[in-house]
Amino acid sequence: MQLSERAISMASKFKSATVLLSCGTALFGGMCLGFGSEKFYREVAMPSMRVVSAESAHVIAVKTAAWGLVPWNTYKDPPSLGVTVWGRQFSNPIGLAAGFDKHAQAMDGMLRMGFGFVEVGSVTPEPQEGNPKPRVFRLSEDRAIINRYGFNSEGHEVVLKRLQGRAEAKAHLPAEKRGIVGINFGKNKTSPDAVNDYVKGIERLGRLGDYLVINVSSPNTPGLRKMQGREQLAHLIDKVLEARDALPCTPRPPLLVKIAPDLTQQDKEDIAAVVTRKEGKVDGLIVTNTTITRPASLQSPHKAEGGGLSGPPLRHMATDTVRDMYRLTQGELPIIGVGGVSSGQDAYEKIKAGACLVQLYTALAYEGPPLVKRIKRELDELLRADGYNTVSEAIGSDHRQK
Repeated sequence: MQLSERAISMASKFKSATVLLSCGTALFGGMCLGFGSEKFYREVAMPSMRVVSAESAHVIAVKTAAWGLVPWNTYKDPPSLGVTVWGRQFSNPIGLAAGFDKHAQAMDGMLRMGFGFVEVGSVTPEPQEGNPKPRVFRLSEDRAIINRYGFNSEGHEVVLKRLQGRAEAKAHLPAEKRGIVGINFGKNKTSPDAVNDYVKGIERLGRLGDYLVINVSSPNTPGLRKMQGREQLAHLIDKVLEARDALPCTPRPPLLVKIAPDLTQQDKEDIAAVVTRKEGKVDGLIVTNTTITRPASLQSPHKAEGGGLSGPPLRHMATDTVRDMYRLTQGELPIIGVGGVSSGQDAYEKIKAGACLVQLYTALAYEGPPLVKRIKRELDELLRADGYNTVSEAIGSDHRQK
């Protein structure tokens, strides 16, 4: 009996110790996640996500942000990072690219993470599943991703309700407290009239966006990139601008076009000519989308998968395209630079090449939320080291040095 009681007592103590250890581990992990420990995310949190598929990890990340379970943003954006574009004040130039929050679920969670702005979408008029799974692949050796989602979207009506709900909830707040959210529009795969799909998007959702994006550069919707051709793009822009100008809101949101990195010199010249027309001029460019090229440097066994490649292997191509489009448009149009940004230096290169704002996505899948704070901190240091007081002073500086 005595032995039995001792065994029960030992078992009880062991159980209590296990519970305490588990609670302590959970508390420690929660604190590291909450305070955004870079080391914890880099060595524990993000590697643990790789036990599930890339798409499942994406879904989990969106849901987590939608529930507000993001690290506390303890970094106060310094004045040097503030930039005004289209009459809107961005507290910092680092934004979340379209493709993460496809259905407008996690906007505020991502803004709380420290992003200066968030872009949702691409959103299509009707709901569509996108391409068959698997359709997202980690290229871990290259810190890159290949996706062929194919505009999987819950459609205009679902996204409309979410954006309306957000607008109503934040209506009492001053503009600087609401957070800047752009809306990226796509077309349905089987749509017989691509132009009409974009017009529908502007008419249905346009008044709810701080800026609007016409995505004609995804490689995963058949025929979409042909809309970057001179005549096709001019026709599309004319129709979309007409719809934008008819929106019942003041001021009307700026209209941007998102282009591919896989363009010939003639393609770039044609696009520049169209977007800077006196009649039918857009308000900016997003440069660039993912690439269908496969650099020889890729090491991952997934490198041959079809779809768009994003991450560091795209960085130089994307930055070169920013530089080209800034020069071809003579610096007239604000450019959002995207592609391979994973450090303050990467962001700074795009700004000096001509971007006034910068977006990222893929690096977040490898480094987690602390990446945002690190990039902002590094960018501030780089600006000060070169004698710039603000981001605006550095925009396009590569061109002025020649």
